[in-house]
Amino acid sequence: MRLAFRISLLVIALAASLSGGATSAGTLVEFPNLPGHTPTNLSGYLARPDSGLSAELGGPSNGGTPYPAVVLLHGCNGMFGHSAVIADRLSSWGYVTRAVDSLGRRVSGIANRCGRGLPDQARVAVFGQSMGGETALHAVDHDQVAQFFKERFRAAIAYYPYCDIPAATMTAPTLILIGEVDETNPVEQCREMVAHARPDGAPIVLTVYPGVHHNFDVALLTPGARYRGFWLEYNEPAAKDAEQKVRAFLAANLGGPSADEPPGK
Repeated sequence: MRLAFRISLLVIALAASLSGGATSAGTLVEFPNLPGHTPTNLSGYLARPDSGLSAELGGPSNGGTPYPAVVLLHGCNGMFGHSAVIADRLSSWGYVTRAVDSLGRRVSGIANRCGRGLPDQARVAVFGQSMGGETALHAVDHDQVAQFFKERFRAAIAYYPYCDIPAATMTAPTLILIGEVDETNPVEQCREMVAHARPDGAPIVLTVYPGVHHNFDVALLTPGARYRGFWLEYNEPAAKDAEQKVRAFLAANLGGPSADEPPGK
């Protein structure tokens, strides 16, 4: 609980910082850590709709008004190229996106956190995969973290998370996307969490893909592979469907452009 609390503190601090700044899209960046924590600065990947790759791809213009934003949290294997792919995709949809390197210098010498529990990681939505998905859920649950802050995320997206919140009371609409045969994070836990969520909380939408495994959106996992005893495999239909659902979910909750809306609108 203490680790998850500190992770979410950092995520909320990042959310506040996304509203400003003019760093170019698709660039490695550094930003302040929480006060009193080391190192002083953390690293990540920042993509903006108005510059860099997104602009070259025809990303939308917002006419000088602030863009909605997403904080992207990687899984236990750490931040790699797939995080940049997601950030660039969200940026091309009209969202300032910052991917956080949670396993950088603060966890020196540790290649990943798989099987080790949560690390001391580091108008905005939070988006996470696997371990990052679990953190995203904690960040919007009232009893876990959100009760301590006035500033809150407007939405949360969790790809194949570990669903461990009893009697969840979400403070923002939440979208969970997971495979039916996920061996890493069993889908039944997510079903139980949704079934026992408190009615006074924000809605949780659970999408379960039959026959689909963990990391179903990572194209590098073609063919699939077994890692630490768990099967990981890309599934193109599920990945594309999840992408469409995420885009519609962000548009509905952050006011960003929908899939059929031309850039610049």
